[in-house]
Amino acid sequence: MSVQIRPAELQDLTAILNIFNQEILNGTANWRNQALSLEEYTQWYHQLLRDQFPLLVAVESTTQQILGFADYGSFRSLIGYKNTVEHSVFIHPDFQGLGLGKALMLKLIEHARQQHLHIMIAAIDAENSGSILLHEKLGFKQTGYMPEVGQKFGKWRDLVLMQFNLDA
Repeated sequence: MSVQIRPAELQDLTAILNIFNQEILNGTANWRNQALSLEEYTQWYHQLLRDQFPLLVAVESTTQQILGFADYGSFRSLIGYKNTVEHSVFIHPDFQGLGLGKALMLKLIEHARQQHLHIMIAAIDAENSGSILLHEKLGFKQTGYMPEVGQKFGKWRDLVLMQFNLDA
């Protein structure tokens, strides 16, 4: 399978949203409890573009099927955090374990460095050992562990915070 990573386009949003909503409804990588509408997601996409933040997609080169996506945005809104971003990566369940998360992460890191950002944050469900391992392999360091800070499917969830120094 040949995969291309490129910036998302408006016509990609339905496929991206399908991946995201599937995770919202069935997984614990995101602690939302209600699927998003295309209108809500389109507004978020336009705000991301206004803020000059990326939304990248992994696309199968022949079929142009969206296999996964990644983005980053402001970590916090206060000016003192302007050089720190928090990222997200989601892969369609049928294509997990193929290295797409790593490929998307490497492109996100490259983009953040081009924007002269300083720190990239990962906030990961503590039971998501695959994501934690991937981030460790990429050089992220665990900098926090927050027990029972969220809920999903009626269960308290622990959060692992990891960070990557983009200047290193």
